[in-house]
Amino acid sequence: MSQYDRFESYASPAYGTIFAGHFNETDRYTTSRPGGMEDWLMTYTLSGEGYFHTPSGINQCYEGDLALLRSGVPHEYGAAPGKQWNFIWAHFPGLNETHYLPGEELIVQHLGNEHLQNRVYRALRNVLLDSREQRPLWRELCENEIRGILLLIADRSRDKLDPRVEQTLHYLSRHMREPIKIETVARAVGLSAPGCPICSKLQQEPRLYICSVKCGFARLLHSFVMQGGQQARRLMRLAFRTIIILHHNFRDRWVQVRESIGSNL
Repeated sequence: MSQYDRFESYASPAYGTIFAGHFNETDRYTTSRPGGMEDWLMTYTLSGEGYFHTPSGINQCYEGDLALLRSGVPHEYGAAPGKQWNFIWAHFPGLNETHYLPGEELIVQHLGNEHLQNRVYRALRNVLLDSREQRPLWRELCENEIRGILLLIADRSRDKLDPRVEQTLHYLSRHMREPIKIETVARAVGLSAPGCPICSKLQQEPRLYICSVKCGFARLLHSFVMQGGQQARRLMRLAFRTIIILHHNFRDRWVQVRESIGSNL
């Protein structure tokens, strides 16, 4: 059995529900809706090349591109001439999270970070499977996956980081318990140490970035413990050593802040 759906035999349900598929088509594949549609459409390109044609122009979709087509927009899309288009997609009705998005007819974002690529693919794959299996809470499961992707798109639209910075931050968040050196981080993201963006873009040493994240966790833990309860006290005992480490990290960062702004603090 083929792992791909065939658009010729694909029986899509009526608009207003969630349905998804995975196509791998030649340039014979094209879909035109001059009057638009009620649903939103999300596509993620795994390989090859596709295109979207809307009143604002033509946009190409390449490997690693996540595209979101707004409802009501006249459009045509398909595989680019002479190309194969391997993509996973989902139709869905309007959700509250769409209000966080810019008002563009079509949003195309390149997910250069492998972690983001896998995250989006897994989410859309879950939508595809859950929408077909239709267990009792299938709609809620699908909506949660789609909401997460929409918030990722909105977040990336507001704060357009260099992809290398995104990759660096992801590396640091996954290695918080390890000693961090700029050379190690640079090697992990495929750069030389002088070209590592964590210093030039974030203007702080990796150790300070990790410190700030850990201090944020410390605040959350403190708030949780202050609410009381036996489980909170047990968590506090288990986390005692971590709290000591956080205390020293916070102290080190406070000293550096004071030195940076002067002794009049």
